[in-house]
Amino acid sequence: MTSKFFLVCLLWLGALRAQAQSGLPRLVKTGSSTQLLVDGKPYFVLGGELGNSTASSTAYMQPVWPRLKAMHLNTVIAPVYWELLEPTEGKFDFTLLDDLLRDARQYHLKLVLLWFGAWKNSMSCYAPAWVKTDTKRFPRVESDKGVPEEILTPFEPRNLEADRRAFGQLMQHLKATDDQQHTVITVQVENEIGMLPTARSYDARANVAFRQPVPAPLLAYMQRERKSLKPEFAAIWQRQGSKTTGTWEEVFGKSLATDEIFMAWYYAVYTNAVAAAGKAAYPLPMYVNAALNRPGVPPGKYPSAGPLPHLMDVWQAGAPAIDILAPDFYNPDFKHWCDLYTRGGNPLFIPEIRFEDGVAAKAFFAFGNYNCLSFSPFAIEGSDTLKGAPIGKAYELLQQVSFLLARQQPAGQVRGFLVQKDSAARTATLGNYRFSAKHEYTLGWSLGAKKADWTPGGGLLIAVGPDEFYLVGTGIVLTCEPIAPGKRAGYLSVEEGHFEGEKWMPGRRLNGDEDHQGRHVRVPGNEYMIQHVKIYTY
Repeated sequence: MTSKFFLVCLLWLGALRAQAQSGLPRLVKTGSSTQLLVDGKPYFVLGGELGNSTASSTAYMQPVWPRLKAMHLNTVIAPVYWELLEPTEGKFDFTLLDDLLRDARQYHLKLVLLWFGAWKNSMSCYAPAWVKTDTKRFPRVESDKGVPEEILTPFEPRNLEADRRAFGQLMQHLKATDDQQHTVITVQVENEIGMLPTARSYDARANVAFRQPVPAPLLAYMQRERKSLKPEFAAIWQRQGSKTTGTWEEVFGKSLATDEIFMAWYYAVYTNAVAAAGKAAYPLPMYVNAALNRPGVPPGKYPSAGPLPHLMDVWQAGAPAIDILAPDFYNPDFKHWCDLYTRGGNPLFIPEIRFEDGVAAKAFFAFGNYNCLSFSPFAIEGSDTLKGAPIGKAYELLQQVSFLLARQQPAGQVRGFLVQKDSAARTATLGNYRFSAKHEYTLGWSLGAKKADWTPGGGLLIAVGPDEFYLVGTGIVLTCEPIAPGKRAGYLSVEEGHFEGEKWMPGRRLNGDEDHQGRHVRVPGNEYMIQHVKIYTY
């Protein structure tokens, strides 16, 4: 099995070398940011993830496609189901995938595919029937009480081999059918991997592995990256004396945290083998996603051992074939989690976020503040909160300025703001100025100032010169002061407008009441707007 793994890795590396010359989607480090290139050009996923079951029926999808296009999406994030792809062992049915490709091309949309393989939201609910019903050949994890769970164990080679073979077939089919069109631009490997109801599995193979020394590749990574390890992970290691040999409990201590680290390593190694097999066939960028943990909840009581912030080092050490660790957002404090996931140069790729009020403001903030590659509300085709989440208005503006984002992000010339009721002002320096952002409802005369609930406001600011900017957003008021001491700032002009291609088409000049006679720039809370701003000092 080990020799086969290295052979797959060699094939994957060879495929990667060819990738850069073929126009295939790929990730490229550019300046301080990572960009996703599609056909050689930077691409921002303005996406929506389908509900879990929507893509399982081509007929059900037919009325969905025009609605998605009308919302100004450029990308649909859609599952591919192992049980439907390989309903009989060794016999593959690509009908649903081919239908997805055909319809996405018809509506000029790209696809991100989600591999619902061994795990989906921790469970193995999308494994084929021939896997589910043969528990001797395809065993499950077990709780500390010896109870088998509906979760395939990553410690069984036959589980991995079946999953890896199916994923490899998927990627081979994509190469055969999409190598020229590049409809599919990235692939998610598994879905929200996590261990429940205990922090680790107690199946027989897991117990043997737990008594063994910590694998050398993980220890080597820890020593090599000692100065840059995430603080949560480093603290656990350091408390035990930063040992470089020993069993899991000798190196990390006896605790639920150690159980979770152990399980994370084997989940990562398993997932890496699946991804490497796929990349050997067709080397698209690949990521794994995480269901976020909640503060104060112990491992095992949340889906544990996935690519969570405190386990990023374990996953990066164990899964080098995975390009991005991605958060699924259903927790409060959006900025907190974005900060955690962008440590160490990990690109921010949001494949799934709750579809709710304020989601459009978060999109502006993510692309402006984090060089975000992807933003995608969940159940985009029919969420109950659809009427309160005008993401399409945000996407329409973001599409217009995507060429500016691509150009100015690597140069560090983009900033983002997210503002809410009673939040402190958000500040940033850009060009020759220090900017301060507040919610537009903080203005006493704003139409929404007296509302009990304020939908979050947000925006991004793009510098195209030291005194020239484009503000894109909703519900935001922006003031500025010069960096140079003893100077004041004034507005030469503020105008609304839009882009046609890369040409700015000005609309109204807003130098009167709209900018409070030169005191600020603002976008009302119920509007979505691009404003071209020129500033001077005196």
